Amino acid sequence: MQNEVVSREEWLEARRALLAKEKEATRLRDSINAARLALPWVKVDKDYVFETPEGRKSLADLFDGRSQLLIYHFMLGPDWDAGCTGCSFLSDHVDGALPHLNHHDVTWVAVSRAPLDKIAAYKQRMGWKFPWVSSFGSDFNFDYHVSFSPEDLAKDKVFYNFTPMQPADANDELPGLSAFYRNDKAEIFHTYSSYARGPEELIGTLMILDRAPKGRNEDSTMNFVRRHDEYQEAPKAPSCCH
Repeated sequence: MQNEVVSREEWLEARRALLAKEKEATRLRDSINAARLALPWVKVDKDYVFETPEGRKSLADLFDGRSQLLIYHFMLGPDWDAGCTGCSFLSDHVDGALPHLNHHDVTWVAVSRAPLDKIAAYKQRMGWKFPWVSSFGSDFNFDYHVSFSPEDLAKDKVFYNFTPMQPADANDELPGLSAFYRNDKAEIFHTYSSYARGPEELIGTLMILDRAPKGRNEDSTMNFVRRHDEYQEAPKAPSCCH
């Protein structure tokens, strides 16, 4: 399939019309960002404990001396053999951002319910460096609505993305991103969470594909994505020299 082919002048007119919409989208994004920063906060009074390579740590410990904490709810359950493909796709974009986040008073940590040894094995396979801890045995994933027990999935509805949904559309693990703030009094506040396609803007590859001639070229959301060590060598474009 090929788009309509026009003159340079016609293309410029169409491109300027699109530019107006892109600028509108940028202004809307700025407005949404401002509204996100203005959200009220909820104080975290519950004690959560995580298993880490350095031993057991509290939620406060995960801040690693900084005031802001971003937790990526990575889909890797206790009985899973490998991490979620979509979560892995997003996580491929994290390591390069870590120095910038850390020097801007932000700590990034992935959290999964899988035991620490399973997390370590998958992290090594993927070659990632970002902190990744286990919430196994904790209520953390359940309280932030990214993990669901068999009893939860047997109910009429489960609560995900701030909305009741059919258990058939859910899973024992689902993705999300949550933000926390720790003040000078050592009080911790939950400031923001985003689920489903909410954290999509963190996936730089998608933003690049959106500018490519075929865009994301997908039949359903990210159906083309594989773990980065599972892609087969793509055939090269034919050469005029052969």
